[in-house]
Order: sequence, then structure tokens, then C-alpha cells
Amino acid sequence: MSAELSVLDLVPVRTDQTTADALRASVALARTADRLGYRRYWVAEHHNMPAVAATNPPVLIAMLASATERIRVGSGGVMLPNHAPLVVAEQFALLEAAFPGRIDLGLGRAPGTDPVTSWALRHGAGGVDDQAVARFPEYVDNVLAMMEPAGVGLALRERTHVLRATPQATSVPAIWLLGSSDFSARLAAEKGMPYVFAHHFSGQGTAEALELYRSSFKPSPELDEPRTFLTANAVVAETTAEAERSVLPNLLQMLALRTGQELTAQPTIEEAEERFAALPDAHRDLALAMRERWVVGDPASARARIGELAAEFGVDEVMVQPVAGTVAGTDPGRSPGRERTLELMAGA
Repeated sequence: MSAELSVLDLVPVRTDQTTADALRASVALARTADRLGYRRYWVAEHHNMPAVAATNPPVLIAMLASATERIRVGSGGVMLPNHAPLVVAEQFALLEAAFPGRIDLGLGRAPGTDPVTSWALRHGAGGVDDQAVARFPEYVDNVLAMMEPAGVGLALRERTHVLRATPQATSVPAIWLLGSSDFSARLAAEKGMPYVFAHHFSGQGTAEALELYRSSFKPSPELDEPRTFLTANAVVAETTAEAERSVLPNLLQMLALRTGQELTAQPTIEEAEERFAALPDAHRDLALAMRERWVVGDPASARARIGELAAEFGVDEVMVQPVAGTVAGTDPGRSPGRERTLELMAGA
């Protein structure tokens, strides 16, 4: 099965970069994806992480959409329990008005950070807690309703007040539900919404979640049949050996996350090689097991693997997170390995 290609970006920050450098690198990456014909470019929401600058999807989307011409730009995703639904609706209604037909709003249920930072996101007033997460379906309904051009009626003191995300809207962004468990799969099916499972994060449970979504799907006015795609981490280089070397910095980041180690800025390839060589056997085995679920190799093998994944999970689109590392001395405002991954994946 041939599949269209899209991009997921966490705006990684390396040991040789400032936040400004990382943002410039992501703009260059988005322009590369736009030039090569990738379908969409999504940015994540994570907070208080030393190696991730994707803290505010609406701000990043405005920046990236302004720097590109045709590619769809969206969130992968906005962590809805962190925010008031009206604020999210207002932000994305404005983005859709500025870039009509190019905006995707992906909604997630996880906090995207640690409990203390979750609390701080709303100054301790109604932040991410069990109640906020439990109200996720209600929040989704609120965003959907508030973003409609006609708005939604809010009954208060025997009067109905109309809330609109923006005046005189003529279109709304495409709204997706995202998840890494079966909760969002069930909810997306029930509401007749498009759905994406975070295969790039765990690589497990994908088939079960997609089957649950497809088998339970109820058509809606916006969508008459299930719609989904696959996400995957990817490093592509001219040779497999080069790709295997370039994957090490991100692999060490994921290993630290999985084993509860201190998170740091992303190391260079040279730094990562030294750290990987010093890993305990158990940690090295875990890292290699994670890497087996990623797309890592030369152009021919990588494109073949993308086709296999698309066929295995029955999708016509694969969203790759290019996670190639960078050697010491590279221009801080660019990520050549990530750009080259997109070029080689697209056959350029």
C-alpha cells in the first residue's frame, strides 16, 4: 500500500541550541516538508522538558503556517484538560480564519507534563486533575460547539448567551481526537470524529485501538466513515550504518523517559555514542527493543517499511517524526539529519 506522508515535530532542543535556534530549525524543517509535498505538519504540546520546545501549539502553528504555502499545519495535539475549551476554540478559529483550509486541531487527554507543571498551567485553579481528565468528553463537545460559525447558546440567569469562538467565521479546522489507549478510540468512534493512535510513542496496542475505533464508528454530519492514520519515528540516511548512528541521541532521550532518569537537552551524535557505549546491558537491550519499532535505514528500506506499516494497519497516510541527530559543529539553526530524513523518505 502506498501512503501519503506527514510530519510530527516536538521542536527538539539540542545541547548546542537555544530555544530560538530550535525554532529556526523547525521552520526550516516545515519548509522542507512543504516543498516536498508532505500532507500535514503537526506540533506537540509538552511542558517543562529540557529537550522539547513545543509548549504552545497555537503559537507554533501560526509561525509555521506563515512560513509555508500549502501544507496543513496542526496540533498533535492540544492537551485539552490543560486549557479552557473556549480559549482553544478561539485560538483555532483565528488560525483557520488566517489560513483557511490548512489548519488541523488534534485534541489529547493527557497532561503532557508532570503533576506540578500541570497544576501551574492554571495557577492551581482547575488544572489537570482526575476531574478535569474525566470531563474530557464534555470539553470536546464544548470546543466543537463553540467553533461552529453560529456559536453555542449558554443558559445563564434565565437568559441565553451566545458564545462564538470568532465573529463571522466561514469555515472550521479539521478536528481530530488523539490517544495512546482505547479511551479516545471509543470516544472518537462514538462522536464520528477522525482518530489517531500514538504508535510512535509506544508501538504497542495500535492494531487493537484502530480495530475498536473502526468497528464502533458511528457516522456523523462531518464524517461518514472512519478516518485515521499512523505515526512512526523515523531516521533515514544514505546508508543504514549512518542512520543507526544518527538515531542514538533520540533513542537515549526515550530511554531516559522510560527508565525515570533525569531528562536533559538532546545530545549530539558524538555525545550519544559515548553514553550508549557506557549503558548497562539491561538499558541497552531496552533501547534496542524500542528502536526495532522505528523506521531506521537507507531510503529503499525505509520506504519499504513505511509501506509495510501502512498495509499492516490499513491506513493511507503515515505521519513520521524525524528524529535524526546532529553531529557537533552543525549550524544551531538547522537540523540537517531531520531535513534529509524527509527528503530521502519522499524520494528527493
